[in-house]
Amino acid sequence: MRSFSTKKLTITDENGKKLLADSVVAEPRLRTTRPSPLAGMINPVTKMPVPGPPEDKRVLYVELIYPFGGIPPETLTFNPPMDENGIPNPAIGFVCYHEGVMVVDFRQLTANATLTLDWDDPWYSSFARKQLQRRLQPGVRTYLYIEPYEVRHEILVRVKDMMSWLEFDLQGNDYIEENEFDPVRRKIAAFFMERERLLIDGKRLKPILDRTAYVESSMLRSRFIEIPERVPLNTAMVGIIITYLTDGMPQEVEARWDLFSDRVQKVTASMIDPAGPFPYDLEPGDNVLKWTNYLNNYIIPTVENITVDERYRGRRIPFVSLICLLAMVPVGYGVVRRIGARRPVILPILMLIGLVGMAVAAYPLGHTRVGGAPRATGMDEKERAQLVLALLKNVYRAFDFRDEEDVYDKLAVSVSGDLLTNIYLQSRTSLEIEQAGGAQASVKQIDIIETSARESEKLSGALDVRAQWSATGTVGHWGHVHTRQNLYDAILTIAVEDGNWKINRLEVLEEKRVDPFSGKTR
Repeated sequence: MRSFSTKKLTITDENGKKLLADSVVAEPRLRTTRPSPLAGMINPVTKMPVPGPPEDKRVLYVELIYPFGGIPPETLTFNPPMDENGIPNPAIGFVCYHEGVMVVDFRQLTANATLTLDWDDPWYSSFARKQLQRRLQPGVRTYLYIEPYEVRHEILVRVKDMMSWLEFDLQGNDYIEENEFDPVRRKIAAFFMERERLLIDGKRLKPILDRTAYVESSMLRSRFIEIPERVPLNTAMVGIIITYLTDGMPQEVEARWDLFSDRVQKVTASMIDPAGPFPYDLEPGDNVLKWTNYLNNYIIPTVENITVDERYRGRRIPFVSLICLLAMVPVGYGVVRRIGARRPVILPILMLIGLVGMAVAAYPLGHTRVGGAPRATGMDEKERAQLVLALLKNVYRAFDFRDEEDVYDKLAVSVSGDLLTNIYLQSRTSLEIEQAGGAQASVKQIDIIETSARESEKLSGALDVRAQWSATGTVGHWGHVHTRQNLYDAILTIAVEDGNWKINRLEVLEEKRVDPFSGKTR
């Protein structure tokens, strides 16, 4: 191993001294399975399948320690083995941590790389080469999420960076202890709520402190840490979500950022709307984050009545006109008899004229429908799928509204009253995303897989539609998008109420969560 550390992968300090490696572990192992969601898909550039992991899972696992042998160095240079053309041989995947802080995400070590070590705050240790710099550099980040009916100002800050403005009186220098977990996050939340100055269409709306939590953040994911635990101070980050309720989509949102320090000279920012993210970097001389509504073709998804097609509404009978016509029979008969008896007929004739006038006047208004109950045999597979899709879209869109009363009102458009509470509670639970702290995903896509129908045995004139569908929802926090996909197999009893289709009963036979990137819907 000493030969390896002097002739193969060498590490030198600022004085050019090579660090000598000691072997800790060297043993054969099987490769850890890390399936990629892209494996097997066609690369749009090369038109070739994206390769998966090697079939041979055998690897040699080695752990090496390169002792400093004295004073910690100011810099370390990593020198990979090179061939005669100056190309690393073999290719080396490279990840670097300094005292628990990720200095660089996974990269290829393609040349000599020098790491400058910051022993006071390892967060600011960095490689000179841009290709080896961590993508999530700043410890302070701010995000604006602009959605129909809601604007969210989300802030993600490193506790150690917040020490420029707040005193936490921690017990030690390395950890936030379990008993300090809640006081620290509450203090940070109160600090930002006091300074919140967001403008929506030029006005300051009431801010709602939606959530404060420790957040474990990386390039691949972010997750909430809810239960108090001991947290390393170097990497401890607290997320704050401040929510504003709006009417529809605003036209302009503006946030000013004035928290800069000797360490924090750049704040990563982003504005996320239905068109996508718009990244921005805030600096002392450019500290305004301003979003303007350029969504010219964007239509806010809404909830609409699903009107019953004329084919399923029965035959329209002009009952008032029909009654008038029937009444004309005896009156007309009376006129004939009066003429035969040579009696006056003026009054009966006036009655006939009046009945004809009433029949004509009432024809556009006085109708009833006969045979209007929907029948399973009246719809084909395509029509059933379209009906189920329209009803489900209404149900899921109702949850895009933030006020609970609004949600119930929108659900009532497509759900009968007795079922409202059950669907409300069931949908809230089924679309929660654990990594997003239990936040509810907004359903973006519904796919009907299969439907079949029969006349309902429990409700006269209704349909029992057995449907299988998938619902894919997303929720975004701090620049990360969490996706959840559920598969459902259920029986929906669909009935006509006031001329509109509604879900009257719902029996979920199976609900399961699936990988949204697998491409499988069964």
